[in-house]
Amino acid sequence: MLQRYELLYEAGLVAEAARDGIACHTTPAPRLGQAMRQDHRRILATGIARLRAKITYRPVVFELMPPNFTLLDLQRSVEALAGQLLHKQNFRRLVEQQELVEETGQMAEATGGRPAKLFRFRADILQERAYAGTKPPLARA
Repeated sequence: MLQRYELLYEAGLVAEAARDGIACHTTPAPRLGQAMRQDHRRILATGIARLRAKITYRPVVFELMPPNFTLLDLQRSVEALAGQLLHKQNFRRLVEQQELVEETGQMAEATGGRPAKLFRFRADILQERAYAGTKPPLARA
């Protein structure tokens, strides 16, 4: 993410580049994205890049989730972090196989359709896997 932003900046394709006096050397191109104050877009790109790198070896997505969530909410959060869409059944199968979550026994009513089951992260899974020496959760998501 950060590398892409830096390339767009150097090419003069983001509004911040024009603001900082970096001109596009070819014909004027449309500015991509919306400008942010100072270097906030660069800071945001850095944060997203670090989160994306971290989700491969640590379940950081659960630190961003509320205590109880639906599997669709979890999938949308992972998709937002990863920057790509995931196959619904494969995502659910992966979460189930890795035993990352457990049902709360409650239902989410405000889903726009039928009520959805609520889940919570199994924090104890991290200790279990640390002792077993296995790969951390969501390493394949």
